[in-house]
Amino acid sequence: MHSRRKFIAQSSALALGGLALQSFNTRNFSRTRTSAADQIRIGAIGINGMGWADTVSMLKNPGVTLAALCDVDKNVLDNRMRELSKMNIDTSKIKTYTDYRSLLDRKDIDAVIIGTPDHWHALIMIHAVQAGKDVYVEKPVGNSIAECRAMVAAQEKYNKVVQAGQWQRSQQHFRDAVDFIRSGQLGNIRTVKVWCYQGWMKPGPKVADSAPPAGVDYKLWLGPAKTRPFNSSRFHFNFRWFWDYAGGLMTDWGVHLMDYAIFGMDAPVPKTVSALGGDFAYPELYQETPDTLAALYQFDNFNLIWDHAMGIDNGLYGKDHGIAFIGNNATLELDRGGWEVLEEKRSSKKVSMQRKGPSDNGLDKHTQNFINVVRSRKLSDLNCPIQTGAHIATVCQMGNIAYRSQAKVTWDKAANKFTDSKLNAAYLMAPYHNGYTLPKI
Repeated sequence: MHSRRKFIAQSSALALGGLALQSFNTRNFSRTRTSAADQIRIGAIGINGMGWADTVSMLKNPGVTLAALCDVDKNVLDNRMRELSKMNIDTSKIKTYTDYRSLLDRKDIDAVIIGTPDHWHALIMIHAVQAGKDVYVEKPVGNSIAECRAMVAAQEKYNKVVQAGQWQRSQQHFRDAVDFIRSGQLGNIRTVKVWCYQGWMKPGPKVADSAPPAGVDYKLWLGPAKTRPFNSSRFHFNFRWFWDYAGGLMTDWGVHLMDYAIFGMDAPVPKTVSALGGDFAYPELYQETPDTLAALYQFDNFNLIWDHAMGIDNGLYGKDHGIAFIGNNATLELDRGGWEVLEEKRSSKKVSMQRKGPSDNGLDKHTQNFINVVRSRKLSDLNCPIQTGAHIATVCQMGNIAYRSQAKVTWDKAANKFTDSKLNAAYLMAPYHNGYTLPKI
């Protein structure tokens, strides 16, 4: 089982284990052959989860130097600085910040990593490109369709390198599977099934509001989100279960899995979306987003079915996540552990393929791709530019909007919005509070 839990655990182990120490050995690192012009100084904003894994991965690239860390939680900052010391990195030259704007004011920083909660992604990314920085922004790139559009507009206006953190776009076995799909051997693909069963993921308990922990700038953590009393079950990892900050499992895992469903089918936004779900697994825990959700996406030539469930692991084909491309001749099943082609017995064209596993580290290849493009300035070489990230985030947002509105939503392709004006008013833009506004690009 190749779950997010295992991926994060492996990333953390790599950061503190022998491989990382070898990669960060100051003696070896200082001897990499990179000219002064090739040196890239990075800053990381939001380093409690994937932002830290991204940072560790980015630093494996020769000529990349960590100049700054930023997080609203001083406890996280202190922990990361201790971990860097264990990696034999000279932390005396790494400055720490609570407010990302102070980091962006640094003229000597070339690129930033954004690993904050989702509701901060758009604002920081736009401010970063305005400040002249290249950006690696975690997924989902935006917490609303309007944010996604603004992020694309900002990248295009300022012409900076912006990579979305959908690292599977750089992993070889995913790309090999797409090549097979596009070869036509599966026959007409009538249905794509995407499932995400995550037994290990669950919300926090219902607890009383409290004072923020010492060292946490909670007001800055909220940022453009609605002001609410601090609650430990809405904080750090659990932010993803609340609409103020994120979109639940649909946008957390969905942007990875739906990405390859859409990529494999070379599909635009869907024509219609319907969704049903609820808090069926953990009704006693603290959450707003559904722990169980089924969404049906209608495209011109195929249907896409999304199915997620927290609290259980027994998904289709015995896997806790995956994508199945169901064709007339065969079905291709793809997940983080590999891909295979299952023969359709009634087809006269016998097509099958034994399971092929992964051969590389997708995250490391993804950050390497970003660094390569930062140097080359060939934006077309990015494996997951902001335009791709925004497209997939939009598709996932549409599923959540269908669920939240309890309506079959219809997309007007020409107008680039829903046919129902009430849906556009209620859901296209995540409301901004506390004096924050989304810049008009």
